[in-house]
Amino acid sequence: MRSGNTHPRHLGLVLIAVLAALLTGMWALDYWPNITRETIEGWVDGAGPWGPLLIVLLMMGSIVASPIPSAPIALVSGVAYGHMEGAIYVAIGSELGALSAFIIARYLGRVYVERWLGNKAAYGLLGSQNLLTLTVFASRLLPFISFDAMSYAAGLSRLHLWRFLIATLAGILPASFLLAHIGAEAMSGSFDAAEWVIVGLGVMTATPLILVAILRPSGRNKAS
Repeated sequence: MRSGNTHPRHLGLVLIAVLAALLTGMWALDYWPNITRETIEGWVDGAGPWGPLLIVLLMMGSIVASPIPSAPIALVSGVAYGHMEGAIYVAIGSELGALSAFIIARYLGRVYVERWLGNKAAYGLLGSQNLLTLTVFASRLLPFISFDAMSYAAGLSRLHLWRFLIATLAGILPASFLLAHIGAEAMSGSFDAAEWVIVGLGVMTATPLILVAILRPSGRNKAS
């Protein structure tokens, strides 16, 4: 018997991810000339107190539901609420989403995580509590790399929950502010091309370091 109930879910998540990427690309290429900061502020005023809650819930969903990208949501938060307030909402949503993924992995186990993430679950996080904490913290410093798989993998490891939460919060604060800043500056028209270069170089430089830290060889003969 085929488990046909998983295909529509995955297809829906892929469509959401493609749509979010498409909208972000249109925005970056200035295909939305009629959307200004005043337009976004009008949407925010219309959303009222539900706006921040929606940002938080979307950030949580982007982490728990792996294929949904979180960067576009963080950019929108920066556009709608500015650098500081937007970053706070992004950080809260990211922390709660990471906590949810961690708890899901810890209590539902590896079988569920592997069914949901496939090979991405095979991080094999090993080492002392300090090393695991440092690995999680370092992974959070990459704002454009989804850290959902790391949250699930951390839940499967021996890392203590309080260490995971502290490492995640400390790591996502710079990324949250950076993404909110990019969104706010891009909409105001004052985003300098040099800032794009800095962001790109940061991602290119940090990616190999994180991959070395978390993508360890699956050496089953290694004794912990």
